[in-house]
Amino acid sequence: MRLAPLVSKLVTFRSLQGRLLLGLSCALVILAGAVLGMAWQVGKGMVHETNMAHLRYEATLLADEITQQVEQRIDALERLSGAIGLSNDSAWLGHELQKNDALLSWFDGLVISNEQGVIVTDWPSVVGRIGLEVSESEYYEMVRGVRQPYVSEPFIGRARGVPLVIISVPRLDEEGRFAGVIGGMVSLDSGGLFNRLNTIRLGREGYAAVVTSNGKVLYHPDHQLVNKHVDEIQPNPLLDLALDGWQGEGVTELADGRTSLQAYAQVWPADWVVGLFLPANQAYLPLSGFIYKLFGIWVVLALMIMPLLWWLLARILKPLEHLETQIGEVGVGQRTRLDLATNMQELQQVAETFNRVENERQQLFGHLQEREAFLDSVLSATPQGMFVANFGGIITYMNPALLHMLAIEADAQADVWIHQIHPDDREGAKDMWAHSLKTGNDFVRQLRFIRSDKETLWLDVHARVVMLSKGGHSLGLVGVVKDITERRQQEALQRWEAEHDPLTGLLNRRGFDRRLEEAFADYQKTSTPSALLLFDLDHFKPINDEGGHALGDEMLRRIAQVVAWEVRRSDHVARQGGDEFGVLLPSCTLGQAQTIAESLRQAVSEVSVTHEGKEYTVTLSLGVTTFDESDETVESALSRADAASYEAKGQGRDGVVVKLPSEFDPMALFD
Repeated sequence: MRLAPLVSKLVTFRSLQGRLLLGLSCALVILAGAVLGMAWQVGKGMVHETNMAHLRYEATLLADEITQQVEQRIDALERLSGAIGLSNDSAWLGHELQKNDALLSWFDGLVISNEQGVIVTDWPSVVGRIGLEVSESEYYEMVRGVRQPYVSEPFIGRARGVPLVIISVPRLDEEGRFAGVIGGMVSLDSGGLFNRLNTIRLGREGYAAVVTSNGKVLYHPDHQLVNKHVDEIQPNPLLDLALDGWQGEGVTELADGRTSLQAYAQVWPADWVVGLFLPANQAYLPLSGFIYKLFGIWVVLALMIMPLLWWLLARILKPLEHLETQIGEVGVGQRTRLDLATNMQELQQVAETFNRVENERQQLFGHLQEREAFLDSVLSATPQGMFVANFGGIITYMNPALLHMLAIEADAQADVWIHQIHPDDREGAKDMWAHSLKTGNDFVRQLRFIRSDKETLWLDVHARVVMLSKGGHSLGLVGVVKDITERRQQEALQRWEAEHDPLTGLLNRRGFDRRLEEAFADYQKTSTPSALLLFDLDHFKPINDEGGHALGDEMLRRIAQVVAWEVRRSDHVARQGGDEFGVLLPSCTLGQAQTIAESLRQAVSEVSVTHEGKEYTVTLSLGVTTFDESDETVESALSRADAASYEAKGQGRDGVVVKLPSEFDPMALFD
């Protein structure tokens, strides 16, 4: 019924039971590895010592047997020497050798030389051997020199082409004087010296070998190596010691690079060395098989123990399932505390701690509900717009005052108001909001909000991070929203009135000066050309004197309308005071400015007012100039334009005069 979830937990080890089983399994694996490792190390040492003792024994046994074989052949030759005496008669010596034909079971051939080193007879007879000079041969010189039996170095026989050695004994007279040599040739292949080596078994890959003290190979399973020097095969430090007379055992590498166990013994009568070689992997093969068997037994036992361990763990952890069930019942309100029937002290402590924490949680939950009810009442009753946001940037609560202010439904999406922020303010508000979320700094911003009824509000938003008194953790942001639309409109009106003439609606001197400074700064930075027109009204005083200030004000308003109509939308027209006017033409060349000045002069000359049947008109005396690189301040351009306006009056009024820096003398203003 619940098999699938159980298997899933076991496979993924997500349950405590599965993890405990995994831990026990790992412990068993580690224990088995440690036991097998120790068994391998101890067994390896024992196997090593056993194999070394066996190799030492076998090497000694083989050396003794070969020594016996060599000594028997030497004894036979010495008896033959005593039987034949000192005669050098070839026929008689040949007859004597034939009588000792049984020696051919030990030798492949027999030869006898005289004192001068000449072969006087042989058996079996080989053509060309009798009369052969051997006085310079190695074995003849050694026997004549030491007067002792000697075994020669291996060589290839001429008759059969097989490797041979000669066992030689001296022919001595009664006074011990040298009289020649009796030699017996022994085949290394079939002479019987190494029959025992052919039958020895050192596993599948172990073998025995015999070399002379000079390093020539006498016997080796690989027949191609016979009669070769050991240095041609591979340097072997243990063999080098054995060639110097050492006997013993050790470990070194074979010619194929494998490590091997080796033992050496000396065949003293022949001055030979017997060596036994057993590859290490072959020596430790029985131990490896034993370790593998132990591992297999452990795997079988582990597979048998696992179900038992799983059942025992399930029994031990059964109280945990009761604990899980009761915690779930507490969570859904089916019980108020844990009541476990178990003797496990740890679980009893967990249950007691949980019951204490649950009681405290219930008390805190009750206080929290009371505080939430109180807070909801306060937020709902306050006339100030308020909201709460989490650290994901999502607004989770808006009080009724804010919903009413923004004309947003209570069930609307929490972020719907973001899309109603004025497009010009939206990106800046988003960047500032993200910065506050990231750094925890206050969010302070004034922005425009477009309500659903298309009314635009100016809002002052101030949000602050709420921190817990303990631990310094933050809960989110609480914000206050004020409607400052009326205040912004009042401020805009005040800014407009501060820079505009109330009679004509044109810029006043303050507003005109600010725009002049801005245009002059652009010229200094980017060399953007700007032109300046200054003029006052000709014949304006009679209008005020005869018609009164009301008539003069009407004329000023009409002229202001005409001038504003004639210039471009980007130009700035100002009434600087009385009947004095100024026009700033941004991005305008001198030629364009002169054309505009003429059109203004013509248009204003057509403006008139009537009082008591009399029509009044005025004309303009305009001064025109542009900003120049020599101007240090905007006052320089104002002075040139003012001087040009006065010059226009001096020329009879109703005219346009253009002044360039090169044509202007500032001192002329004081003439």
